[in-house]
Amino acid sequence: MTQFRPILIVLVLATSAFAGVTVNEPSNGATVQSPVHYVASATTSCSKGIASMGIYTAPYQLAYTSNGNKLDARLSLNSGTYNTVVEAWDYCGGASTKPITITVKQGSGVYVSSPANNSQVTSPVHYVAAGTTSCPQGVAAMGIYTAPYKKAYVVNGSKLDTQLSLSAGTYNTTVVEWDKCGGGTGTPITITVTGSGGGGGNTFTSLQASKGWQGYGELPPKYEICSNCGPGVTWGMQQGISSPSLSGDATRFDLGGTTPYSDALWNNHLIGDGSSQGMPDSDHKIVPTLHHFTYDVYFYSSHMELAEALEFDVGQFFDGMGFMFGTECRAIYGKDWAVWDNVDGKWDGTGIPCQPLNNSWNHLILQFSRTSDNQLKYESITLNGVTKTLNWYYHPFSAPGWYGVVINYQMDGDYKQSDYSTYLDKLNFTYY
Repeated sequence: MTQFRPILIVLVLATSAFAGVTVNEPSNGATVQSPVHYVASATTSCSKGIASMGIYTAPYQLAYTSNGNKLDARLSLNSGTYNTVVEAWDYCGGASTKPITITVKQGSGVYVSSPANNSQVTSPVHYVAAGTTSCPQGVAAMGIYTAPYKKAYVVNGSKLDTQLSLSAGTYNTTVVEWDKCGGGTGTPITITVTGSGGGGGNTFTSLQASKGWQGYGELPPKYEICSNCGPGVTWGMQQGISSPSLSGDATRFDLGGTTPYSDALWNNHLIGDGSSQGMPDSDHKIVPTLHHFTYDVYFYSSHMELAEALEFDVGQFFDGMGFMFGTECRAIYGKDWAVWDNVDGKWDGTGIPCQPLNNSWNHLILQFSRTSDNQLKYESITLNGVTKTLNWYYHPFSAPGWYGVVINYQMDGDYKQSDYSTYLDKLNFTYY
């Protein structure tokens, strides 16, 4: 076998230099409005890299090209169905394509970019849509019906970006917009939720408003948890905040103190020991069966420039093993996402940008899983509608005596330990 592997690699490289083209927008089969937003990237094993990328709107009709391995363009297209193709060319003479079929509609309506109509998806299902109207006052709200008269989600404004937990099955969903003149339109989206999505899973909703949160300080250089840290680090938490808020029930988190680079950590034991949700799992029949986790939250700050880092974690503990899915937005240093290496106890930068908006709500979706052979898998990070796939694997650490599932939120202080506040809203946690 050791002699065969190099030959296999050579054959693969000789056949195609490309690892592939990834198209983030639009999704295949989507109904969109002109101009159509295309976002794509490409990779290659060619040592010289990607030369350029382009978009064909029909055979032999190259509508757009750009240099490099990334593409971000808006194409003005008339109404109709287009079998478009995104193509990339490398400096070694190789090429790779990704077909994307879209339907372009003009004027008022609801334009759904995810999920695609008649697509197969796993739960939670990611819905992204925008509404337009001829009403001079604009769009009042948007919503999702998973069946006739069954409204599953609603949000104010003309844009919608959310994840719905659905059980396996076929759904004739409808994405609807209501305008401020009393009118409304909808776009039907039929989806099939497959069993591989875990049957839709279970979701704790609005956890920012839940009981069970505990706060702690962490002082450098060891960052050991302390409940009374003196003036070095101070912290606070206030629930029931109506403004700023999306739901009218946000929670404010405060960090201050005198010791630079000090942190505040809040956690909530959801399942197992110390459960705040009425799920102690005393017979140990729930926690060991869980493999998939989604941390879905909106966060806000009017002083994002003071946040050295914001951390969002999920922890799973059983049979002496600890799985800490640690993810932090390094908003000042690096301005990128980092994930936690359980065994070596360090943060690994991902190179994925993290530049959250100031004075605005940021929507974050983190997806993790525990593999069948008990490895941690960091699957993807979605910030404000842009999804970056990781699929990075790590080993667990030794954690005897711990049992359950917890979520964390942490704020890190800067070089002056500047006082600042953040807000969380619509914090949902899905597990299966």
